[in-house]
Amino acid sequence: MKYFAVLLGLLRDRDAFLNDIQNEVRLERKIIALLVSSCIFFAVYGAIIGSSSSWLQLIASAIKLPALYLITLVICLPTLYFFDILFGSKLSFGQYITLMLTNMAVISVLLFSFAPVTLFFLISVPDYDFFLLLNVAFFGVTGFVGVKLFYEGMLSLTVPKTLPSAEEQAIAPLPASQSTSSEDRHDFTDEIIAVKDTQDSRIKTKEPSASKLQDSRRKLLQAWLILYGLVGSQLGWTLRPFFGAPGEPFQLFRPDIGGNFYINVIQTLLHFLFNY
Repeated sequence: MKYFAVLLGLLRDRDAFLNDIQNEVRLERKIIALLVSSCIFFAVYGAIIGSSSSWLQLIASAIKLPALYLITLVICLPTLYFFDILFGSKLSFGQYITLMLTNMAVISVLLFSFAPVTLFFLISVPDYDFFLLLNVAFFGVTGFVGVKLFYEGMLSLTVPKTLPSAEEQAIAPLPASQSTSSEDRHDFTDEIIAVKDTQDSRIKTKEPSASKLQDSRRKLLQAWLILYGLVGSQLGWTLRPFFGAPGEPFQLFRPDIGGNFYINVIQTLLHFLFNY
């Protein structure tokens, strides 16, 4: 139950959870808990979609679905880690793993929430193409939400927060006990302007490079998210079948590992809509 307590903490207060990651609070415990809980939810959903074919397919899908997300993580994590470090990231490797596991955990919970709907259509609508397309939609929606939350979490940890300017800090209202005369305030304002001019001349030389670096890191993260989606979808095609085609014997893996996930989805959609 302690594993699910960590997951519930993520779902209930994501900002506090991300703050713990930023401060490296018990990262090992979070990594293990998120890994175990997400694998359990993936296994349950994999068993449901595999039950459309046979008991052997049920067991195989319960194993392969968690493996799909874990292998995708292993393939894509080094790219994010080393490129982000190159652009100035100060996060540790453990923080990257924890962040990616939060993405996995969110997707697994959302898929698990779709489990009753999937089971309902599995029982009431025995159509292979419809069931396949329905689950492609579920995987797409949950993946999009998980990736979006991961992107926001990465930005909150890597993009520095904007601090009050020197002028705002200097002209903050003073307590009543520290109030000054109008002449003193006039002299003090002149000093603020002089300090501000000096600081502005320094800040202007630093802001362009820092802003450009942060913009590059955002673009890098966006490109990596596209890569993550492409790797995950193609790996899912390579590890198929997860559903098991009707009328075909059980196969742990398809002998023809070639092909393309997106082309197959389009072909299935055309067959379902137009019997093409």
